[in-house]
Amino acid sequence: MTTTVTTPVPTTAATTAHGTDARPRPYESYVYAYPHKTAYRKLPGRPPLRTLWAGEAKDALALYLHIPFCEVRCGFCNLFTRIGAPDGLTTAYLDALERQARAVRTALGDGPVRFAAAAFGGGTPTFLTAAELTRLCDIAEDIAGADLRAVPLSVEASPATATADRLAVLAERGTTRLSLGVQSFVDAEARSAVRPQRRADVEAALGRIRDAAIPVLNIDLIYGIDGQTESSWHESLRAALAWQPEELYLYPLYVRPLTGLGRRSADLPAPLTDRAWDEQRLRLYRYGRDVLLDAGYEQVSMRMFRRSGSAAVSAGDHACQTDGMVGLGCGARSYTSEVHYSFDYAVDMREIRTIVDDYVARPETDFAHAEYGRPMLEDEARRRHLIQSLLQAEGMDTAGYEARFGSRPRDDFAVELAAFDAAGWLDGEAARAGRLRLSPEGLAHSDAVGPALFSPAVRAAMAAYERK
Repeated sequence: MTTTVTTPVPTTAATTAHGTDARPRPYESYVYAYPHKTAYRKLPGRPPLRTLWAGEAKDALALYLHIPFCEVRCGFCNLFTRIGAPDGLTTAYLDALERQARAVRTALGDGPVRFAAAAFGGGTPTFLTAAELTRLCDIAEDIAGADLRAVPLSVEASPATATADRLAVLAERGTTRLSLGVQSFVDAEARSAVRPQRRADVEAALGRIRDAAIPVLNIDLIYGIDGQTESSWHESLRAALAWQPEELYLYPLYVRPLTGLGRRSADLPAPLTDRAWDEQRLRLYRYGRDVLLDAGYEQVSMRMFRRSGSAAVSAGDHACQTDGMVGLGCGARSYTSEVHYSFDYAVDMREIRTIVDDYVARPETDFAHAEYGRPMLEDEARRRHLIQSLLQAEGMDTAGYEARFGSRPRDDFAVELAAFDAAGWLDGEAARAGRLRLSPEGLAHSDAVGPALFSPAVRAAMAAYERK
């Protein structure tokens, strides 16, 4: 079996030539937000943002600006991004982003608004030129109202776009964390993942980032690539550690529909089981985890490792479980306590181009309404709180959950937590100390733990979503 042609089956049991394997699948899906955008639908009546934000706490918000452009699209990528930009499109996009920022800032009301954290994501924010990045920062500061030099600011970059002039702008404007998508230092693996890059160019980009003196460097690596071995995985880990990054993220490879690798897999017979790939990824995960722990890194989540003694660039007093987020850009999402909302979502390149073109053509008044989203009823809020907390290595203080919801997580999620207990995924000692925390094996299965906590309604909405 080759990993580049396998699409993981979103179930908890796999059918093999010998019958049904009832073991939990470790790689259901990566839960970076709940609910996922595929559970969003058109919101009736396009509710005004002013109504959605009325009465919301606005003293510790997060601000996210989305840039939907990349120089290339990796074979595994299902993010909302398009390849390249015709002449004038980035300017038109920033014009629209400015219009949206004005409309959203007005909708937040006349009272004080404070952003406790900011991030530029994509796509690749550093696809923009240095002058355009300056304008992006101006929009975040002068219109949205974030003080970028006073709060943690995280920016995503690629090796090809991490140029000295761009990095100088980001450093001067207060960037505290630069995340570089490397994925592999082995050129053959990068090609296998349909990520055209050379190690020499990656190393040069890392040197420029260190020269820019941005406090925290994060390096993203991927395991499970076709042809990857423990030896080649160790080579990528060793190469990354040579730069002493403050953070390292280890991501399992996924092959998703409508991506480059997904289209390739559609032309080949489906294997009887993905268990072999599951075991390969688990083996490489454990190997990478142990290498980083031995190198003096602390595990923050299944994916995130932080170098011991390095400053944590946290989101100030913003808590992802409870505080709101303002998203600007056609791929950004926003959170209030009662509604999560965004624009339309797509993976297919033609569909993405259509959505981007629609975004840049909108008048300012259009941005004063929410169009796609999902109401966050109390049950969904409980689930989101548990997911956002439990998938962190430190786990969740059950007293805090009980204070917020007036109930115990063991009562609200009796079936799910009993199953995690039976699988050995929960830390019994932590439970006796009043914390709900994953065991090391539970952390390894985070991509099964998260989806197991999805509500039936969200599961149904995601299943009914028409991919585009």
